[in-house]
Amino acid sequence: MHVVIAGCGRVGSFLAVSLEREGHSVAVIDKDPAAFENLPRGFSGKRVKGLAFDRDALVEAGLETADAFASVTSGDNSNIVSARIAREHFRVPRVITRIYDPRRAEIYRRMGIPTVSSVAWAAGRILTYLSHPELHAEFQFGNGEVELLRVEVPSRLWGRQAADLVVPGEISVVSVLRGNRAYLATPGWVFQKGDVLYCAVARESLGKMERLLGLREGV
Repeated sequence: MHVVIAGCGRVGSFLAVSLEREGHSVAVIDKDPAAFENLPRGFSGKRVKGLAFDRDALVEAGLETADAFASVTSGDNSNIVSARIAREHFRVPRVITRIYDPRRAEIYRRMGIPTVSSVAWAAGRILTYLSHPELHAEFQFGNGEVELLRVEVPSRLWGRQAADLVVPGEISVVSVLRGNRAYLATPGWVFQKGDVLYCAVARESLGKMERLLGLREGV
């Protein structure tokens, strides 16, 4: 792919280097020439000085024929404006933007622009660690509304079925690791000592998950 990245801060430079290592061509736009110092000497992608939403800068970066565009500047407004230009005017197939204000995420999604909110993600991870220390979050979906948890099966569940942990719309057993092999869990799967579960859980149902596992008292 040819990927255009708006913003050459820590996220933008890391993304640019990672994409180039995977064999993609990359162009990075930033209004501050000093920002390109975040790129290593061996980086062979294009550096374009200009605003993320400036048409000339976008054209110079090759957005007209780009396969993907990521706006990761330090400003929400710059990110969303440049993302909309890439999506609506340049018809770039894949567009994604970073935002700091998670309250804007739903608005951007309605525009058809996927967002990543570092604020919501970080706050969600810290909240889970502080409030549910026994649950180990492996991954978060969206802005943390759903978490993928890794849980060692407690003794109270040995001999019980996976269906006993499932709560429709709240908790799903995704996979079971037994020994060195992973299995897709079926409702009739019977847990054994040593099993490790991977469960998708809605954030507001983390407490319910703890109760089902016997980590918290209550029904």
